[in-house]
Amino acid sequence: MPRMETQQQVVTANGITQAIRVAGPADGVAVLLVHGNCSSAAFWEPLVRRLPETLRVVAPDLRGYGATQTAPVDASRGLTDFADDVAALLDEPSLFGEGARPVVVGHSLGAGVAMRLLADNPDRISGLLLAAPVSPYGFGATRDLAGTPTTPDLAGSGAGTASGDFTARLAAGDRSAEARTSPRSVLRAAYVADPSCLGDDEELLLDSVLSTATGTDNYPGDTVASPNWPGSAPGGRGVLNALARFRVAEELVAVTPKPPVTWIRGDADVIVSDTSLFDLAQLGALGVVPGWPGPQECPPQPMIGQTRAVLDRYAEAGGSYREVTLPGCGHSPHLERPAEFVAELLALAGVAPV
Repeated sequence: MPRMETQQQVVTANGITQAIRVAGPADGVAVLLVHGNCSSAAFWEPLVRRLPETLRVVAPDLRGYGATQTAPVDASRGLTDFADDVAALLDEPSLFGEGARPVVVGHSLGAGVAMRLLADNPDRISGLLLAAPVSPYGFGATRDLAGTPTTPDLAGSGAGTASGDFTARLAAGDRSAEARTSPRSVLRAAYVADPSCLGDDEELLLDSVLSTATGTDNYPGDTVASPNWPGSAPGGRGVLNALARFRVAEELVAVTPKPPVTWIRGDADVIVSDTSLFDLAQLGALGVVPGWPGPQECPPQPMIGQTRAVLDRYAEAGGSYREVTLPGCGHSPHLERPAEFVAELLALAGVAPV
């Protein structure tokens, strides 16, 4: 079978210069791929090669990633800056046909962008595939299935949770594997459950990780002091603060029309989990971060439970969703279990498997 190959385009949309990988015929079934944090559209390349040539695939680099302009992220808007950028692409005639309603596939942070995109543009989306999605209540500092903040200032989430060494190595373009906090080590240990799945694409994927713009306006963002454990709270700028302040649950439940949703996750995901190793409350419970005030004051965020509760409400309100849990799979199901991922995507798009 011939393999899909992307071509890069550059457009100006929503006031910024955006780089987009495009493949397939202009009149093909439209699929919009939205990448996650510390990556870029290149993270989708191993998947795109497996897709039928009849699809029209559009994969943008989000602001501050890949070759898209390093525009600032206003964290007070949650993930809306990203979603507005992507929404502007829907009317770009070089990318989509008039009135296109793509299936939107979002990975991790990109799944949050996809949820926000649906909430703001419900008539423009035909289906939503959420791969290892951030909770509809953001990342960190919420205590229950209703997304109740653990503290009023969301202490213990946002830019203050980032590893300073990882950020410095990102900025330096470090390609080594010796340090646990090197981008290559994080790619192997956190992005996937089994690093052998990276195969010959490891350098491509590492390039994608290293394309992340660092600083207070991008990754990770700014922090403010907090009287609550662990002493810092999210500021108003940058990516991790945008994730901390992201809220879309109520709008997602209320959206009309409601396209079908497929939720794909791995049961060995260490990033998005009810026991996430990137949640300071969970690390406090494990004794890794000192001074944790205990499960009553600061429980780990039930990320999976929150997503399921919101999607259950979405279904009760007239929508539908399918949860697919992949045993032994980590944070990147499209890389780790590509055959299952492609099958779910094609089913959602109404395209016969090849």
